[in-house]
Amino acid sequence: MSNQTLETEFILWGFSEKSLHRILLFILFFSLYMVALCGNSLIMAVVTFSSRLHTPLYFFLANLAVLDVVCACTVIPKLLETLVAKGTGISYRACMTQMYFLTWSVAAELLLFTAMAYDRYVAICQPLHYSYMMSPMVCATLAGTTWGVSMFGAGVNTCMMLRLAFCGPNVLNHFICEIPPLLLLSCSSTFVNDVMTIIADIFFADVNFLLTMVSYGFIIETILKIRTMEGKRRAFSTCSSHLIVVTMYYSTVIYAYLSPNSSYSPEIGKVLAVLYSIVSPALNPLIYTFRNKDVKVALKKMVSLMIEKL
Repeated sequence: MSNQTLETEFILWGFSEKSLHRILLFILFFSLYMVALCGNSLIMAVVTFSSRLHTPLYFFLANLAVLDVVCACTVIPKLLETLVAKGTGISYRACMTQMYFLTWSVAAELLLFTAMAYDRYVAICQPLHYSYMMSPMVCATLAGTTWGVSMFGAGVNTCMMLRLAFCGPNVLNHFICEIPPLLLLSCSSTFVNDVMTIIADIFFADVNFLLTMVSYGFIIETILKIRTMEGKRRAFSTCSSHLIVVTMYYSTVIYAYLSPNSSYSPEIGKVLAVLYSIVSPALNPLIYTFRNKDVKVALKKMVSLMIEKL
């Protein structure tokens, strides 16, 4: 890595050049940021302090909330800065750091979705063996593997990016430092990086999506065997929230990272990045909270206790 590469500063071009549009976008993204921070923080707090929610499902939900906060804090503050000052610069080191944390949080969420799908499979298809198959040790192992593998994968992709030279245009037609648009700016051969990106996407997105769909295939088969409509409704309600989040998340991530560089569209890339790095962290706590009676009851109790103490 040359001195020229170390001194490179990228210009994040962001969104519209019109002032009115940037003001409206600033209000929108700031609102989503507050919703993501407050919503996910509440989930972490209510799962931690409510003994009723000390189960595998809510353990994974708390892990998801942590990752959503990491993702939102990695992306949105710099995005808000670009909306205030059009064409905001970001140093080479800061860009690589942002890319690492974004890649790590996205990969970890994909792995976590698979763990949550396995939990729902065991709960619905193997209810008599649930306490054994989802013991605290198993949950800790799944969570540790999720965090460890995603950190390793993000580290590999970041190291592969660090070997590239950036000696040409430094204007990044994006609001974050993401792998696909960064590869377009490199004056080095990106063949190895392209291959590694596809391999990582196949492993983290495609394979995990397939495992999740297989789990839900068994879940749906089991639900259909339930004789009463009320029983079917209750069984499906325990996994419908997760299915909604998974469908939204995978559909954007897989397209964003599997598109070849030759056909990569910056505008589409920005829209997809908004969906999985900003909208998703804000919607996840709303979807899981509003569709989950246990969380709502625990949240009301926690708020009541806080009001009493005040």
